[in-house]
Amino acid sequence: MATTTRPTTERTTGGRAKSITLWVLQVVTALWFLMAALGKFTGDEVVVATFDAIGFGDWFRYLIGVLEVAGAVAMLIPRLVGLAALGFVGLMAGAVLIQLLVVGSGAFLPVPLLVVSALIAWGRWSSTRQLWALVTSR
Repeated sequence: MATTTRPTTERTTGGRAKSITLWVLQVVTALWFLMAALGKFTGDEVVVATFDAIGFGDWFRYLIGVLEVAGAVAMLIPRLVGLAALGFVGLMAGAVLIQLLVVGSGAFLPVPLLVVSALIAWGRWSSTRQLWALVTSR
């Protein structure tokens, strides 16, 4: 006689709480990156000065803005969220280095965004694995 195991209420509640927490983090992170992209597209003085200090010109500012918008949209698509979070981890790692080494200011904003993006990437790792399996199976 085969027995089936049912998830306990604690597991179900924990999984639901994790999912809700991740969704809240995803939405907040997506909104934050959309606001950051807006500053890049509108030519906010602080943003322009930062990118001038980097030395790559306006094209780089616009590229980062496009990546932020694309990542923010992908944060809201279940199949893409893990990949978007990994992309934001890379983007924020670069931002931390730029803030510390080029601009010479503290990395007070990119570090928390890096941490939150890493938490989302970790929490949505199964979706990233599924996406990888889908892409590599063809």
